[in-house]
Amino acid sequence: MELRAELLKSIWHAFTSLDVGESGKVSKSQLKVLSHNLCTALCITHDKQALELHFRDDDDGPVSSQGYMPYLNTYILDKAVEGTFKKEEVDRLCWTLCSTKNYHPEKHGSSALSKNDAFHLWCLFNFLSEDKYPLVLVPEEVEYLIKKICSAMSVELSCVDIEDFICQNDMQSGVNVWAFLDLINSGVVTRGVDRESITMAIEEVYGEIVGNTLKEGYLWKKGHLRRNWTERWFSLKVSSLSYYTSEDRKECKGVIELDQNCCVEVLPDREGKRCMFCVKTLSKTYEMSAPDTKQRQEWTTAIQTAIRLCVEGKTSLHRELKLRRRDQREERERRRATKEEELRRLRLLQDEREQRLVELELLQEAQRQAQATLEQEEQKRRLQHEQLQRALQEQLQEAEEARANMQAEMAAKEAEAERQQRRIRELEAMQVQLEEALQLEIRARQDEEACRKTQARLLAEEEDKMKALLTLQEEQEDFILRTQREKQELRQEMENKSKALEEAQQQLEKVRASRHRVDQDIAAAQRKLRQASTSVKHWNIQMNRLMHPIGPGERRASIGGTPTTPTRLPSLRDSGLRLSLKCADKEDRKESQTGAYSNSRPVEESDASGDDTGIPMQTSNGSIESAN
Repeated sequence: MELRAELLKSIWHAFTSLDVGESGKVSKSQLKVLSHNLCTALCITHDKQALELHFRDDDDGPVSSQGYMPYLNTYILDKAVEGTFKKEEVDRLCWTLCSTKNYHPEKHGSSALSKNDAFHLWCLFNFLSEDKYPLVLVPEEVEYLIKKICSAMSVELSCVDIEDFICQNDMQSGVNVWAFLDLINSGVVTRGVDRESITMAIEEVYGEIVGNTLKEGYLWKKGHLRRNWTERWFSLKVSSLSYYTSEDRKECKGVIELDQNCCVEVLPDREGKRCMFCVKTLSKTYEMSAPDTKQRQEWTTAIQTAIRLCVEGKTSLHRELKLRRRDQREERERRRATKEEELRRLRLLQDEREQRLVELELLQEAQRQAQATLEQEEQKRRLQHEQLQRALQEQLQEAEEARANMQAEMAAKEAEAERQQRRIRELEAMQVQLEEALQLEIRARQDEEACRKTQARLLAEEEDKMKALLTLQEEQEDFILRTQREKQELRQEMENKSKALEEAQQQLEKVRASRHRVDQDIAAAQRKLRQASTSVKHWNIQMNRLMHPIGPGERRASIGGTPTTPTRLPSLRDSGLRLSLKCADKEDRKESQTGAYSNSRPVEESDASGDDTGIPMQTSNGSIESAN
């Protein structure tokens, strides 16, 4: 919205410059050219038929600013996107159109401003002017802008000359841009200053106010990689601090983005550098050195101001200062209006007092007239008394009585006049008291109204809290009921589990007892099995002995002098017996080795039956044993 307002100010100058007859209307052909140039400057596509379609119900006559404004907003400004165009190009386009008609510096002889300086002052005028049409610059803003330019030129401002110029040209309500440029070209401000200094000062003020540059200048910066000090030209804006190789700003070496996470700190002197300070961000710390203490203070203050504007979400310092000055002017106007109202009331009171004084003077005049009348009558009476002294002695006495009566009446009138004066003073005091009482009553009513509003708000809050409390109480009761039911269910479940646990323990005891009995039976069976195995072994030995009866001696053949005995092949029966005996010996050794765990190992029927198979085997020495 701020950018659109600034664009509308420039376009307004261009539109009024096309209004040759100053009738408030411009021909459609000129508006087509203006619209095409604006679309080009704003980098948007120009619709050639949009203007004709927008004004298709009108004739071919000129169009007023009120009729052109909807078309401008709908077909041009609504399509413009901030950041895709340069506002300075739009300003230059509008300046070219309006300066040809209205800017004539040659009437002052030699112009103190160049065309570029006049353009910059025109942009500054648009920035500082009020958002009302026709655009004017109030005298306070004129003085502010001229002070900024004079400060940049190091020239002392003569406020008397500016006030005289404004008063002579009747510009108390505001100054238009062409009168402002005439003021600068007249030499009132730039007297004795060369043109180059004026150009530099105007460019500095233009960059500060319109370009939104808070501060510029050379500083020494410490590098991040090589850690050496290099002099750079720094340019501070609201959201960033850029640094360049030189003042022409052709090569940007870096940009420091400023946000709410940044801060600036003053550093002590070290590494041969003085007036040091640093700017800290979330990722880096930038160390810099200013030429002197004053410059360091100005830079740190300017950077802190930029960070504050970023935190507050503001994009321009001078726009904020402009709004603040406008608020101050409005406050002064309100105070002036209040003061004028008070003066009007005082004048009314003064008029009433003067009217009462006039009435008092009339009373005094009547008293003086009465006194003069009395004196005249007294003189007449004296003449009559001198003429008729002897004849009118009695009348003289009556006249003396009448005189005494008149004096009493005069005293009464004087007393009445004194009472009237006291009454007037009492009325004035009463009026002052009544005004004070009225002010007190007004304040009391305002306080009472505020108290009523506060009481109503508190009652509403109390009612809402009571409703919330009742809701919470109901929820608490429901929660308590649910909790109690859950506790009963948990208690019942715990009782069931306890009973099941007791039954399981009883069953476990029974299983343990039965297992103990089974282990005893297995141990007894193993003992019986070992006894039976021993018996079988014994009987096998006996049977083996019985299978070899003692016979008569046989003759042995000798080879090489050694007697020889014919070898008898064992029969199948002898081999079966010896194999049975050998298997029985192996079984005895296995039982002796596994005796540690034989008590817990169950004995199967196949093992017992396998002992009686008697499979014959032939041993290595040729004897036949039988397994038990």
